[in-house]
Amino acid sequence: MSTNRRNFLAGASLATGLSAVPLTSTAARGATTAPEPDFGPMNGQALLSRNENPYGPSPSAIKAISENAKMGCYYTDRGLMRLHEMIAERHNVPVEKVVVGSGSTEILCAIALAWGREGPILCPDLFWDTTVKYGERQGVQSIRVPLTSDMSVDLAGLEAGLTDEVSLIQICNPNNPTGMLIASADLRAFAAKTVSKATLLVDEAYNELTDAPDDNTMIDLVRGDEDVIVCRTFSKIYGMAGLRVGYAITSEENALRIRSHMMSFGGNLGGVAAAIGCYNDFAFLEKSRAMVLEGREMIMDAVKTAGLTALPSQTNFVYVEVPDANAVQAAMKERGISIRGAYGNWTQYSRVSTGMLADVERYAKALPEVIGTLKA
Repeated sequence: MSTNRRNFLAGASLATGLSAVPLTSTAARGATTAPEPDFGPMNGQALLSRNENPYGPSPSAIKAISENAKMGCYYTDRGLMRLHEMIAERHNVPVEKVVVGSGSTEILCAIALAWGREGPILCPDLFWDTTVKYGERQGVQSIRVPLTSDMSVDLAGLEAGLTDEVSLIQICNPNNPTGMLIASADLRAFAAKTVSKATLLVDEAYNELTDAPDDNTMIDLVRGDEDVIVCRTFSKIYGMAGLRVGYAITSEENALRIRSHMMSFGGNLGGVAAAIGCYNDFAFLEKSRAMVLEGREMIMDAVKTAGLTALPSQTNFVYVEVPDANAVQAAMKERGISIRGAYGNWTQYSRVSTGMLADVERYAKALPEVIGTLKA
């Protein structure tokens, strides 16, 4: 492998958060040790740090990938159009209002550039801001609004921070990493006051995991011709994080603007085929959701057993209040359990994802011991 390629791969790993997973060489592990898999958790690791859904891809998605793998020499034109049409039909919008990208990340990055070049992005100071930070590295400015005292997104604060210069208001609902849902009525009231002044972007990556997905989405505002962008992903409920498929639903004008700033075209055939294969696989979605919710309940029970509290979650992760998030992360790592450390200044909140139930059980058993040691 050339030095340039090696450096590129190292940079790519850091950019996608893979540096959170320790990597060791075969030589360092010893020749008799089973080689680590190239993807997913390492041998013996409980991977609960990345909001992945290990119950996917569904059998229908895997079947579609297998059947279409031999077509990988071709571009995805017709398949990609079919996926656009399926999404448009599901949400009762014209196909021109749908944008499919390489994960919702690509779309969110394109939005950050397209709108950020026209004015600042107004957003909470704690949310999944990776794509805003991407824009900031390209010269985009952001205006951050603190959360409320109960860790909710401060809609009143965002409204107060909305100036004539702001081009985009970005919200993640439910929020990541807090897991908390903004009530539909509150977000709609906020939209009614703001969309005449700036585009409202709502990242709904976890919508399908909420108690009432249809009530909590803002897609009907798009149907009503409001200046709203809703982003969704196949990475969460569909369990396709590594296959990189996401989409936006918005006005035709906004859709064209987003496409003009996207870096890829056509999508990857495996991901598009999988998305087509499983998009309407409602039996899998119900099973997947049930497993995620069971894992979430196990985490909440473990939190209570350990004498801790956690924020109310409508996602596949829980934000747990702890003495020291980085210390908890380190202690869990010693036990082969991967969770997130502190997010910026929020050092007393620890995010743990719902992975395989057996792995969640390992976390649940370890948590009281870890917390007891830290409090000793």
